[in-house]
Amino acid sequence: LLSRNYCVTTQFSFQENEIKLLSAEIERLKNFGCLGVSPSLEGLRDENAKLKYRLNFLKKSLQEERSKSTKSMININSCLQEIFGAAIQAACPDLENPPLVVTPSQQPKFGDYQCNSAMGISQILLKTREQKVSPREIAERIVKNIPANDCIEKVEIAGPGFINVHLRKDFVSKQLSSLLINGVQPPAIGKRKKVVVDFSSPNIAKEMHVGHLRSTIIGESMSRLFEFVGYDVVRLNHLGDWGTQFGMLIAHLQDKFPDYLSVSPPIGDLQAFYKESKQRFDTEEEFKKRAYQCVVLLQSKNPNFIKAWNLICDVSRREFQKIYNCLDVTIIERGESFYHEMMKDIVKEFEDKGFVQVDDGRKVVFVPGFPVPLTIMKSDGGYTYDTSDLAALKHRLCEEKGDILIYVVDSGQSVHLQTVFAAGQMIGWYDPKVTRVAHAAFGVVLGEDKKKFKTRSGDTVRLIDLLEEGLKRAMDKLKDKERDKVLTPEELKAAQTSVAFGCIKYADLSHNRLNDYVFSFDKMLDDRGNTAAYLLYAFTRIRAIARLANIDEQMLRKAAREEVLVLDHEKEWKLGKCILRFPEILQKILEDLLLHTLCDYLYELATTFTEFYDSCYCVEKDRQTGQIVKVNMWRLLLCEATATVMAKGFDILGIKPVQRM
Repeated sequence: LLSRNYCVTTQFSFQENEIKLLSAEIERLKNFGCLGVSPSLEGLRDENAKLKYRLNFLKKSLQEERSKSTKSMININSCLQEIFGAAIQAACPDLENPPLVVTPSQQPKFGDYQCNSAMGISQILLKTREQKVSPREIAERIVKNIPANDCIEKVEIAGPGFINVHLRKDFVSKQLSSLLINGVQPPAIGKRKKVVVDFSSPNIAKEMHVGHLRSTIIGESMSRLFEFVGYDVVRLNHLGDWGTQFGMLIAHLQDKFPDYLSVSPPIGDLQAFYKESKQRFDTEEEFKKRAYQCVVLLQSKNPNFIKAWNLICDVSRREFQKIYNCLDVTIIERGESFYHEMMKDIVKEFEDKGFVQVDDGRKVVFVPGFPVPLTIMKSDGGYTYDTSDLAALKHRLCEEKGDILIYVVDSGQSVHLQTVFAAGQMIGWYDPKVTRVAHAAFGVVLGEDKKKFKTRSGDTVRLIDLLEEGLKRAMDKLKDKERDKVLTPEELKAAQTSVAFGCIKYADLSHNRLNDYVFSFDKMLDDRGNTAAYLLYAFTRIRAIARLANIDEQMLRKAAREEVLVLDHEKEWKLGKCILRFPEILQKILEDLLLHTLCDYLYELATTFTEFYDSCYCVEKDRQTGQIVKVNMWRLLLCEATATVMAKGFDILGIKPVQRM
């Protein structure tokens, strides 16, 4: 824009410093992906008018971007890393990529954060340059070069070279006030990206079972996190809706409901229907032949067979949707059939680039570093899961233009997916330095016997049965606590749903997804310890504090703008810092995709709040009359800030809290 000679015209002139400023702002916006596409300039024939129009648009973009940046929650750890990064660079200017380690302190006597880089730098100097410099001396150099900032009160060097950092109370207080005024805002993460999340992925004609629970819950929560930080998220359900099994299903449909083309078949139990067709396929040779013929006719897009296929898919979709409604999951269906027409081109592309070998009639692709090749075409000319997964990968990269691709699939598929990803790199679809393609693997759900979760008869646990059992047990728990005597029927129902589905989700998400976990209703419904039942109850208690003091939302909003949050008591200070660690937690999860970190943080926040509430009176009452004699508003604001962060954490986890429980 500014490289053109528009700015020298007499009708629309700029000072040189204004041009430099605008140039810098344009570059900044380009780097952060904030410079939107300007509206059409048709009709603006005059070059100066065009320029003025563009600059006004740029000004508006700048204002919007500055507005966003001022509302973003500050990641204190990132701020300290910038400060210490500059100090280390000044202290050790000749050192390339020196270690930068800043972490929250575990004990108050060691300050609020620690910079532990001096030890690492000392080792590097000794190994690479044979310079023996003590970590403490390096720490002293770093401290001398800390630039001016508004967040550090003081630093102390402890032990062999730990730098203890004490935050300024007015800085923390200001950040808490900003949170209360602006709400919980995402941390600033730079350029907006497009994220494709592949999760859930049940098979048509088979019921969703407990094995689908983890992928569905984890994928939904990851999607919510990416959306919260401002990314454009595409949630994809890679349904198993294509393949040879549809031949036997369609053949069985023709026999059982011969008028299916004109009358919608009343298939009540699709699982039983599948078992019947499978039994016939395994035992009746004539039926088996007809099933194979049906597959051929389906793949050739015969209208009658496409209708039969759609009827079977629709029955499954309705059942899947019941589960998604219960779990509050939003997802776009894009099954294997979506990619069927692309598979021929995938095979041709690999052939054209010389990657295909023929092995016993099969077309296979060997990927360096992986012992098992991908089979992209069977000897009978049919395609495989490998082909459809390659087609899906290419579509998500080249058509969807995904910057980040996340596959929420069980650990058993790890080698297969890594091979597919490596094949995509090999053929040139993406550069891993530019585009992130990740397998968010997870372990299996175990029963209390530590074996794969099954029914007593040894069958796979149906997911709908599990959710219904959760509702029943949640209601029993609420009645044991005599909640049915104090809540209205509507409040009781809301609490039942919140507890049942919240506990099932949290029990999964609170475990490291890489590990197997034991499914136990008794543990997840326990209102003590790190469970959703405890956190949901803690949340309703926090929300009730202001309400019982007759302080409404409008009064809290007014106080947030006028009150200074006093953080003199050690428990106020501890809670205030804990609240402000929320952006750090989210940033970490964006990097490693481990959601249990958020659960651990919410539990820490709830227990830290309990310490604060037990030590600091928010509302003071007359001991004889029970009348309120004093409201400590700054403490009520700390309650509100805690609840606000907890609510956002719940939202990311897909848990719906209630106001009364």
